Amino acid sequence: MKFYELIPLTAAVTNLALTLFVLTRDLRSTLNRVYLLWGLSISVWNFGTFFMFSVEEEASARFWSAFLHYGVIFLPISLFHLSLLIAQVKLPRWLPGLYGWFGLLALTNAFGFFTSGVHYLGGAYYYSVAGPGFWAFVASYVIVTTATVVILYRKLDTLQRLHRARVKALLWANGILIGFGWNDILPIVGFDTYPFTRIAIFPFGSAAAIFYGIIVGYSVLQHHLLDIHVTLGKAAAHAVRLLFLFLIGLLLLLLLNVFRPGEFTGFTFLASLGVLLVSALVASIFFPRLFGKGDESLEQRILSDRYGDRFEYHDKVRSFLQEVQFYNNADLLLNDLDALFVKTIRVRTYQIILLDESTHVFTAFRGHPRTPSLQLPELRADSPIFQIFQNTTASYLAFNLAYIMPGETEMEREARQLLKRFEPEFCFPFFSGDEPFGLLLIGEKVSGAPYTPNDLLLLTRLVKNLSLILNQIRLKKQVLLAEELELLGRMSRGMAHDLNNLLTPVSTFLQMTQATVNGNTDGANELLPTCLRNVGTIQAYVKDALFFSQNHTVQISRMQIGELIRKVVELAEPKLKRRQVRAELPEFPATVVEMDAVLIQRCLGNLLSNAIDASPLGSTVRIEVQNLTATEAGREWVRVSVIDHGEGISRENLQRLTSAYFTTKDSGDENRGFGLGLAICRKIVHQHGGNLNITSEEKKGTTVTVDLPVHFAPPASPAAATLEDER
Repeated sequence: MKFYELIPLTAAVTNLALTLFVLTRDLRSTLNRVYLLWGLSISVWNFGTFFMFSVEEEASARFWSAFLHYGVIFLPISLFHLSLLIAQVKLPRWLPGLYGWFGLLALTNAFGFFTSGVHYLGGAYYYSVAGPGFWAFVASYVIVTTATVVILYRKLDTLQRLHRARVKALLWANGILIGFGWNDILPIVGFDTYPFTRIAIFPFGSAAAIFYGIIVGYSVLQHHLLDIHVTLGKAAAHAVRLLFLFLIGLLLLLLLNVFRPGEFTGFTFLASLGVLLVSALVASIFFPRLFGKGDESLEQRILSDRYGDRFEYHDKVRSFLQEVQFYNNADLLLNDLDALFVKTIRVRTYQIILLDESTHVFTAFRGHPRTPSLQLPELRADSPIFQIFQNTTASYLAFNLAYIMPGETEMEREARQLLKRFEPEFCFPFFSGDEPFGLLLIGEKVSGAPYTPNDLLLLTRLVKNLSLILNQIRLKKQVLLAEELELLGRMSRGMAHDLNNLLTPVSTFLQMTQATVNGNTDGANELLPTCLRNVGTIQAYVKDALFFSQNHTVQISRMQIGELIRKVVELAEPKLKRRQVRAELPEFPATVVEMDAVLIQRCLGNLLSNAIDASPLGSTVRIEVQNLTATEAGREWVRVSVIDHGEGISRENLQRLTSAYFTTKDSGDENRGFGLGLAICRKIVHQHGGNLNITSEEKKGTTVTVDLPVHFAPPASPAAATLEDER
């Protein structure tokens, strides 16, 4: 076997292996199927060329000539199709017709009209002789390759940097196809030597096919190599790198042999390849970073003085992954996570979006650069972004065109549009079991460098660990709050029973005394009503304390929330008139809620009473009802807001307002209570699986919102908690 015969064989084996590898990444991908046609075409061409160079009989040469041209015919159209997909250009309607035209050319090859024979050139190999079909192919070849170059060149201006590099690679591939393709066409159309020279034509087209195939493979493979699910294993990736070096060395040695054929023997040729391969292996052991694997112990010692910091990037992320399990405080975790993203990974932007359980709205409350918390009511648990992660095995969703595979689905398009305002590169989900509770959006790096497969692997692992830890912190807060409520309940229960036992005889005695006292004891007559009123106040407190300390079973019934609110306002009418405050009731939606009407009436009555007490004379208390967007599949919510325009509540007091036995009132009568009203309201709301939230600003009034599920679902724990208290 002569050295030049190895050129097409090497090209055929290389491209066939690359084609099969790409196909195994995703059999359903349109891009991969088109690449299969292209890869088989270039492999058939080069296998045919190899055998044509090897045979000595004309009949065999004619057979292999026809064989290789089946591959040649479909190269331009398949590359054209590939280029449109990778550049994300809308496929023209006439593309199937173009495939039909090249299929017709293949049919002419089957019946002997594509080439008319073969002729022998110096060097013991044959070349085809052009037939009518071949001249039609040449014209089609010129038109299709020119159109491909023009389309790709025009598309460059609209692409992002990383995607632009991929299209530039395709332009190089088309340039090689045009330049070296004409080199191999010349003998077929009658040129035995290069024009205006006596130099015999050498099959550079087959030699260039090695690089040509790798360049096109890069444009296709980069989509996959950025996907963690199809990234090569470490050993396989290392083997691919060594094979790439080996192929480059083989091609260069073959070219040297062409120009200096007398300088090489079989031994020197193979020895040179061996030296290249051994050198690469040694370098991969001592300088593994060069090959994208392992620790850089020697390499880091050599380069640490000047470049060592560059190699600590992934190590810091891995170290954080090992430590994240020990966090039990959400604020501390998010602060360290901010430092990791901004100072280590050096992202330009990031956003952490979590479900705020107090409002049932997804909120972007942590990110870089720092911005005020932003509610995203349009983002729900059944939004396309969450459906993608629930219905597929995807670990993330790419937003940058440079990372997006052709063939974007409608759901992916809607998901990207939903979060477009944050300009992310990637989106990672937070899940608690099968239920989503947040998202992590990562922007581009400050340096503009692309995210590598290793970056995405580490980020995917980081998000999975964060999901577990954040969910554990949420559950832990719920448990602590439940324990706090249970402790308060036990304390209230004991105190209530003791006070009730002490007050019963006192109350009875005072009532009997009031009935028997004569009219001459004016002082006693003045004191007894006060005593009775005070005893009544204590008994009301005892009643509230008993309610707070007991676990009541809710009696669920269906009732319009607007009807219940009107009943609450009607019962509060005497107090409204006494305080000269007006209740404003806009039109309510006819929402039927599954609830314990008695308990919810007590809750809303308490909130309205507080609003009346806080309102200045002649002011208005407004009660609003609105239907909330569902945050979970099949679960709807209704919100009742009680709004006053009083003095408001200070930030310090606001944080303690729903704590039992805390009150901001310095004086009052038997209706004043002892700081259990809002605690009872919160307990009632939690028993219905809802949330109570209070917002207030001094001198501007207070708004209390009660969120209730339309369809009753018992809460998983006695109380829900949020990761971050916004009050």
